[in-house]
Amino acid sequence: MPKKILISCTFLFYAVLLFAASEKQEIVKHGEYLVRTHACADCHSPKVFTDKGPQNDMKRFLAGHPAEDKYPPVPKGIIGDGAEKWGSVFSNDGTVIVDVQGITFTRNLTPDMETGLGSWTEEMFIKALRTGKHMGAPEGRDIHFCMPWPSFGQMNDEELKAIWAYLRSLKPIKNAVPDPIPASAAFSEKQ
Repeated sequence: MPKKILISCTFLFYAVLLFAASEKQEIVKHGEYLVRTHACADCHSPKVFTDKGPQNDMKRFLAGHPAEDKYPPVPKGIIGDGAEKWGSVFSNDGTVIVDVQGITFTRNLTPDMETGLGSWTEEMFIKALRTGKHMGAPEGRDIHFCMPWPSFGQMNDEELKAIWAYLRSLKPIKNAVPDPIPASAAFSEKQ
């Protein structure tokens, strides 16, 4: 192969690689924009309290409810189906929701293989946001109604893929968030 052709092919190869990397960076950047403008961290990141008020704990950004944190007991009678009762109570760090469904812990959205979205596929992620079912499986548990999955489900494929690409670009954080506790177990007389 003549030297000029080899140099041209090498240049073309690297140009294609650079273009692909640049395009991927733009997708991730758009995903970050969507995650930040839709305030995902408000629930999926625990808060630290500063003189400026509650701030996202950037060491646990989008890692969900800290697995080692205990939540305080729910005052009797505060949750109920009557109009005179409160409907939902959030923990101070914003990662635990107590309501008529039970006790829900915000999920780890980082790409940790064992405790986050690392074992998920892009297809599972998109199906979960379109169907409101955990892992996008028809038999999966319902995603809590505080998670605005119906709004996310209206996004087009490119937007959801951008969010997925951004979440995959995060540092994995090992944080095994507890499964939700249904109301029948959460509010039993034993508590």
